[in-house]
Amino acid sequence: MPAPLRLRVDRDALTSNWQALARLSGTAACGAAVKANGYGLGATLVAETLARAGCRDFFVANWAEAQALAPLGLTVSVLHGLRAEDMPAAKAGFARPVLSTPEQITRWRDGGGGACDVMVDTGMNRLGVSVRDVRDGLLDGLTIETLISHLACADEDVAMNERQRAAFASLTGRTAARRMSLANSAGIALGADYHFDLTRPGLALYGGIPRPDMAGHLRQVAYPEAQILQRRQVPAGETVGYNATWTAPADTAVAILNLGYADGYRRALSGLGAAVSDGVRLPVLGRVSMDLIAVDVTACPDLAEGDWLTMDYDLAAASAASGVSQYELLTGLAQRFARQ
Repeated sequence: MPAPLRLRVDRDALTSNWQALARLSGTAACGAAVKANGYGLGATLVAETLARAGCRDFFVANWAEAQALAPLGLTVSVLHGLRAEDMPAAKAGFARPVLSTPEQITRWRDGGGGACDVMVDTGMNRLGVSVRDVRDGLLDGLTIETLISHLACADEDVAMNERQRAAFASLTGRTAARRMSLANSAGIALGADYHFDLTRPGLALYGGIPRPDMAGHLRQVAYPEAQILQRRQVPAGETVGYNATWTAPADTAVAILNLGYADGYRRALSGLGAAVSDGVRLPVLGRVSMDLIAVDVTACPDLAEGDWLTMDYDLAAASAASGVSQYELLTGLAQRFARQ
């Protein structure tokens, strides 16, 4: 059944963003976080595109995400580690676990071991074994491909960044790990001292701007498109949508689009978002509802029922306008979109 919603993914922009991040990573290899279904854009589409561009290291959250990528034959690491329930998948060999607790390390050893990655907590207090435990030999005997940590505040210029970097750097040569990896998208911009052997960008791959100084390097990737269900004329003085939050100041041509917050087009964009047609910005009128929005199409008299409009979805601008994080705007795009 043809969907009335499309999510157009600009593969050239995706490739360009990875290449830019690879350049910024200097001598470090540049991987890709493709968790959460490729940040909402389709993990298989994203991984295939980036593999063709030269990316060799991919990161997902859980084993179901890894299994979905297994047919591609890529090198995939599972960031959420290794529960007892995950052992059959881990033993199948289509991905490496990122071990993050002493219990997971014991489980991996007892299950026969093999190549793994390990997460070290350098101050975020989320996932990872402690720096002290690593120094005390917790990882001795493991076949570690990549020793990993994660920056908590890389999008800000704060002292915590350097404390985490120094803690991680203190483990250089303390384990059998072939590589070390610290920097996420924002961490790449902190400079060569943060790059180590492998960087792991996520948001920036998909057109998000994690730090203002990265804006000139990245291109928009995701373009939501919605079909017009009805074009109508709203007389001056009448209202549109729930709670009548918008009143027509003059007779206004309005298009009702098949898009709403159930599709990830956030209610916070009510009265703030816009569609675009041939470079003309068409403002969202009134409240975003579950499945529908209204836009002012007075400037485009030829637009009619069945036509398609592209939403203005620059992530940084939409985030600044709505107060919703770029991550949520991107990963919230729901499954009712046909991916292109």
